[in-house]
Amino acid sequence: MSKTQSNDGGCNGGGGGYDVPFIKTETPENRQFKVSVLSRVYYPPGFSRKVLAEVVATFLLVFVTCGSAALTTSDDRKVSQLGASLAGGLIVTVMIYAVGHISGAHMNPAVTLAFAAVGHFPWAQVPIYTAAQFTGSILASFTLRIMLEPITNLGTTTPAGTELQALIMEIIVTFSMMFVTSAVATDSKAVGELAGMAVGSAVCVTSILAGPVSGGSMNPARTIGPALASNNYKGIWVYIVGPIAGTLFGAMCYSFIRATNESDQAISSFKIHRMKSDDEHVGVKYPINSVQESIY
Repeated sequence: MSKTQSNDGGCNGGGGGYDVPFIKTETPENRQFKVSVLSRVYYPPGFSRKVLAEVVATFLLVFVTCGSAALTTSDDRKVSQLGASLAGGLIVTVMIYAVGHISGAHMNPAVTLAFAAVGHFPWAQVPIYTAAQFTGSILASFTLRIMLEPITNLGTTTPAGTELQALIMEIIVTFSMMFVTSAVATDSKAVGELAGMAVGSAVCVTSILAGPVSGGSMNPARTIGPALASNNYKGIWVYIVGPIAGTLFGAMCYSFIRATNESDQAISSFKIHRMKSDDEHVGVKYPINSVQESIY
């Protein structure tokens, strides 16, 4: 990039000026400053706490859901199918209240991807959140492998019928879960204090329905971790494609409904404000353009 500077005392005898090219060079100090500022935009202070919170929350999610599912498979007198579904919904509720104000309690790579797709989560943080979620899932799965030996099926989700049936079921139930999640997590008109109960109830209800057909995963991390520990990869693609498609459809559908309804007044007269962390994890818009303008 170059700029020109006028010099009225130039060599032209008539007193006319000539343009002297002015070249702006980038020094290592400027480059380091840019990297530092942009890194703070994408990874604000305290981001490591969010990542750790996702690891812990996903660990507990998989530990409870897959542990109860494994016990149900081995002997349904220990934990019934209904009990396993209730356990899955309850642990989601508990984790949302425990770490929702820290990391957003995604616990699901498909949810993180969907939030990013509709502009409620920064794309730069998606790979790190996803890695944290898979780390928690794999750690929980191998912990269950040690604790529940000789049980080999550690809550692995596999299609009960055809893979197409399981795929359609996963898309529908994940759509339902993400639609509810988008409502309570991104819409200021929703009662945010009930987010945990709403999302947990959605997970519970949909898993009761989907359990006999697809296992009701709704979460790639919840499937891949136990699959690695159980060495069972039957139909694993269903639980990657299905949840991702379902969450994307759910988030986009609610975003469309919300966008076309922005001028409407809130139906409820209750004015309940959700608690937010110092640096937002959902619904935040990072001023990247303004930062770039100030450092270039």
